[in-house]
Amino acid sequence: MSTLTPLRRPVRQDPAERRRALYHLASPVSVLTVGHAGLLHGTTASTVTLVSREPLLIGVALRPGSSFARLAAAEGRFVVNVLDGGQGDLARWFADSSRPDGSAQFDGVPWTADAYAGAPRLTEALAHYSCRLHSSHRAGDGEVLLGYVVRATAESGPPLFSYAGGLFAGSLHPARTTKETSAS
Repeated sequence: MSTLTPLRRPVRQDPAERRRALYHLASPVSVLTVGHAGLLHGTTASTVTLVSREPLLIGVALRPGSSFARLAAAEGRFVVNVLDGGQGDLARWFADSSRPDGSAQFDGVPWTADAYAGAPRLTEALAHYSCRLHSSHRAGDGEVLLGYVVRATAESGPPLFSYAGGLFAGSLHPARTTKETSAS
């Protein structure tokens, strides 16, 4: 069930200022892949999130009219490849709209076919989620895909993050909290 909350008062903040502030949401970077009717396609996404633990659902935000969304809807399956901290060039490659179409975009990229989805599974990625499409939703000027996670694997290593318009890699360190500080 979806609900829309009407705005009670007009928002009086510059939209560009709000967008700039949202660049401060750090998020892991993934390459989404799909194979449909012999056509392979990949795209970079920095908005992939856990939506539900039972059933295990992830959400992926894409631009409207995305080729990936269209192919994933037609195939009903896709793969999320969570990128390792050393894969910034790969993230930029799959974000570049001038890259070749089809399987040529995977030339020189090490991958194997995912056993469930048949889509490229990038061999050096930090984690892989094989997904069955649950649903697709228009949301504002974007599209959100929900996928059931059918299989998942993970390696250890530093993740690649998108933050403030850039790509960042590095190890994660637990944040100090007041509770930990007082126990020291």
